Amino acid sequence: MSAVWRASRAAVKRRRLQTFVIGLVVLCSTTTVLLALGLLEVATSPFDKAYAAQRGPHTVAAFDTAKVSPEQLAQTARRPGVTAAAGPFGQGVLDVPKGWLWMPGGSLRVVGRADPGGPVDRIEVLEGRWATAPGEIVVAWPSAGTPGTELLGTALEVPGTAPLTVVGFAAGMGKSADAWVSPEQMTALRPTTAQMLYRFADSSTPARLDAALDRATAGLPEGALTSAHTHLDLRKAFSSLADAYVPFMTLFGVLGLLVSALIVGNVVSGAVVSGYRHIGVLKALGFTPNQVVAVYLAMMAVPALVGSAAGTLLGNALAEPILRIAFSGIETGRAAVGGVSSWVSAVCLLGMPALVLLTALVPALRAHRLPAARAISAGSAPLTGRGLRVQRVLGGSRLPRAVSMGLGQPFARPGRTLLTLAAIVLGVTTVTLATGLTSTMLAYGEAGRGGGTLVRVEAGGPDDGRAAPLQDDARIEERLRSLPGAAGVRARALAQVTLAGQSRPAFADFYRGDDASSAGRIARGRMPGAAGELVAGPAFLTQYGLRLGDRVTLALGGRQTSATVVGELIDGNARAVEASWDTLLPLAPDARAVEYEVRLAPGADARAYAKAAEAADPGLRASVSDAGNTATTTVVAFSTVFTVLLSVVASLGVFNTVLLGTRERRRDLGMLKSIGMTPRQVVMMTVTSVAGVGAVGGLLGIPLGILAHRLVVDNVGVVSFPESMKAVWDVPQLSGLLLAGVAIAVMGALVPARSAARTTIAAALHTE
Repeated sequence: MSAVWRASRAAVKRRRLQTFVIGLVVLCSTTTVLLALGLLEVATSPFDKAYAAQRGPHTVAAFDTAKVSPEQLAQTARRPGVTAAAGPFGQGVLDVPKGWLWMPGGSLRVVGRADPGGPVDRIEVLEGRWATAPGEIVVAWPSAGTPGTELLGTALEVPGTAPLTVVGFAAGMGKSADAWVSPEQMTALRPTTAQMLYRFADSSTPARLDAALDRATAGLPEGALTSAHTHLDLRKAFSSLADAYVPFMTLFGVLGLLVSALIVGNVVSGAVVSGYRHIGVLKALGFTPNQVVAVYLAMMAVPALVGSAAGTLLGNALAEPILRIAFSGIETGRAAVGGVSSWVSAVCLLGMPALVLLTALVPALRAHRLPAARAISAGSAPLTGRGLRVQRVLGGSRLPRAVSMGLGQPFARPGRTLLTLAAIVLGVTTVTLATGLTSTMLAYGEAGRGGGTLVRVEAGGPDDGRAAPLQDDARIEERLRSLPGAAGVRARALAQVTLAGQSRPAFADFYRGDDASSAGRIARGRMPGAAGELVAGPAFLTQYGLRLGDRVTLALGGRQTSATVVGELIDGNARAVEASWDTLLPLAPDARAVEYEVRLAPGADARAYAKAAEAADPGLRASVSDAGNTATTTVVAFSTVFTVLLSVVASLGVFNTVLLGTRERRRDLGMLKSIGMTPRQVVMMTVTSVAGVGAVGGLLGIPLGILAHRLVVDNVGVVSFPESMKAVWDVPQLSGLLLAGVAIAVMGALVPARSAARTTIAAALHTE
């Protein structure tokens, strides 16, 4: 083994360029694989990971305290299948006036809980502290931001008892309550409901959750269980945006894995095959076949270990900021999406060297069986006769001799050429997919924006703690239209309505005005233009089982009206609909607009308009709308990152292929130069040898990329892209993509081609 190690170490030092190329390919491939696996691992279930971090309940159950005792409920925590439980907690409902803590009003589900920790549903206090005494309340903060301390101390009037003072804001993934008080305060509220929080051994499906809850509550009086909701319901609501990203991320992750595996296999197997001459020399010196295999495995292991270690470190450094950008618009509670899991790093750190050794083992075992003399001759040049027929056909054409010889070279090593072709095909597929997704997402980001800047003007009132406007609704709209720069004004009213037959409320936006750009947000159908018409996003329509043409009944404050679904928005909140202003009048005849969307004419000064709008009435607050789009930024960023990574990896594979080819053909290059081939012709011949493979890779990769693009954009559940956003390809763009394969090949071949061109005749023939 001492001789094996000395021979391996000497070979690594002698073949510095080859060792560097293998290490660099493994480094880039490891980085790509780590990002791909980390992407797949995080994108698969961001909500589940955040839910597990806070020990969220699998089921939140409410019981009637008149039919079941606290002792009986405590016994359910010890039933088979229950892995953890918390409770019973007293649960009550408080009426919240409209505008309290900027809430829309309604009911507040309050739970009596001594502390935010425990085995199930660990609540995170964001501001202030936990409620520990009577007269204190902690409120769940629903938004993604952090509440300010100025809201602490707000009082809530409760009939029949002293007011409750807000001492803290908290957040929990389980959504088990809207607010929390101390157990003593809950006793004073005289609750009629008790809450139990369960975690079960099997919680994968609704049916299994129902069965687990039935086993836990078996023996309780009939009717004791009044309601229950599961983490699957929450996951569906909270992870809808994450689910929209999964098709994009999954496809890029799989492409990264495939390209990396192909390039590593191509580079390593080529390195071993090119060393057959060295293998023959070792055998001639007395090395046994097993020792020869060990030498080559050790040679490959050194750069593989270094490259995988460096790639793992680089991938982990890139993963956290990249994933943070990707999931910046996805609700995952307060558990942030960080870097990749340790198992992903371990798989890359150990798996990539294992892949290198496995790939090197196949050609090394072939050399294991070769006699020394045959091994020496096998490594000197391609086998006689390979590709000669193709060379003769090309030689008879009118192509320049350097070009015809270059086009025939890939047929001398068909196996290596196919591996290189596969990598280029996947590289072009990635470029095509990324180009299509970028065009689609840019069109999606522009949907509904119109031709000018958007200024939002909010009307104050008791709901937000500001003074109400001095002018009436119609006068404000007229005034905003008259200000310099206004091209269109659309008023919006917001109401929490109920759909007949549905238990969960929905938020409805009612619009009036002349903002024509809103039509660009429609995927199918049209925008509402008359009374009794509404539109909604695909998530809302799917959740409520609605289609275009269906009629629904909206209820608000004891009044009802019918409406027809006339259009499907490109996207939208899963609990929100949009309707015409005339649809609101039967529900709330005296409704006022809460916001005015002002579309400015091209070139208008948005800041000046916002100041003028605020000066028109002290109850108005104006702001220039941000034109950014989280989904567009995320998809374009990931497309760019993976396109660059995979293109570099594919080019390194081509670089290695050309490098091995020029070294194997040193004798041929020397002879060609001796009969008059110029360095420029050598470069042309070498580059042409892979440019043809790149062109074929482009022809095969473009349709695969177009197909992948169509599969992705057609399977995003929360976004319904119209056909105009899917048909993004034109002839100039496809022509450019065809050159992508050639560009990848030429980029990888140029350096070794120039090196071969500079090789002197004496240096090329010195072994003869």
